[in-house]
Amino acid sequence: MEKLSEQIKEKALEIGFHRVGIVDVNENRDKQQENQKRLQKWLDNGYHAQMEWMDNPRRKDITLCWQEVKSIICLALNYYTPHQHSDNPEIGKISRYGWGRDYHRIITKKLKTLARWLTEKDPSAKVRYYVDTGPIQDKFWAQQAGIGWIAKNANVITREYGSWVFLGEILTNLPLEADQPHTNHCGTCTRCLSACPTNAITEPFVVDANRCIAYHTIENRNPQLPDEIAKNLNGWVAGCDICQDVCPWNQRFAQETDITDFHPYPENLHPKLADLANMTEQEWDKRFQGSALRRIKPQMWQRNAKTQMKKI
Repeated sequence: MEKLSEQIKEKALEIGFHRVGIVDVNENRDKQQENQKRLQKWLDNGYHAQMEWMDNPRRKDITLCWQEVKSIICLALNYYTPHQHSDNPEIGKISRYGWGRDYHRIITKKLKTLARWLTEKDPSAKVRYYVDTGPIQDKFWAQQAGIGWIAKNANVITREYGSWVFLGEILTNLPLEADQPHTNHCGTCTRCLSACPTNAITEPFVVDANRCIAYHTIENRNPQLPDEIAKNLNGWVAGCDICQDVCPWNQRFAQETDITDFHPYPENLHPKLADLANMTEQEWDKRFQGSALRRIKPQMWQRNAKTQMKKI
């Protein structure tokens, strides 16, 4: 299957993916077991906050997700654009991942194209593909596939693009030639830990969602944000890029994406807090069409913006 593996990689790059690697799910079982233990410890500590879907048993064992899986084709797309956030206190900050078109749509289309090509290439091939749409530990598998390494802020860093990448996977029943896992290159750097204003990175490689600005602005459905989060928002109303912005790998190696859909919609780059605080449901529906930011409901935008405005 070595030849097919190389053809898959060539096709993935032709389709527009920026990084591709392959995992044999029957290899490195010791690492899989270590990862299961780390995940269980993280869950036992309650670090997943209200994200109950993180406790899905299938997340701990890929074969529970699909019993026939033998290989995982891991893929990554660079989404970085060189635009900068505003320091104007009347302007809200939106994480780079949400500036442009919904990455789920873009990656799913490319995954579907690659999956269709593979099943046409080998009629015996069965496939399933995911982009945040199933209980797949995408970061773990990305490191096992040689895409990059899991950093101390729990993001995947690639040598070519830093951590500004979206991840997707194709599971297949084919026994493909696997790549070597990526080694870690964070070294002694702790900039992400030091920069986090809420100390959400409790220790290297461990993030407590209960303390994370990104979690609270995107996932927390409560009417009010916790005081510790509210006083440390630093302008963020949708996600948070602080730990990525200070990363040396991002500062040195980030490069502009060639995918125009990831470039910012004008209204997402420097949104006025006052507009977000008074946004109606109709305005929300129109403003965030085709955007991953639709996960943040109108009342949450209002809450996030009003909380930030109290500090002005």
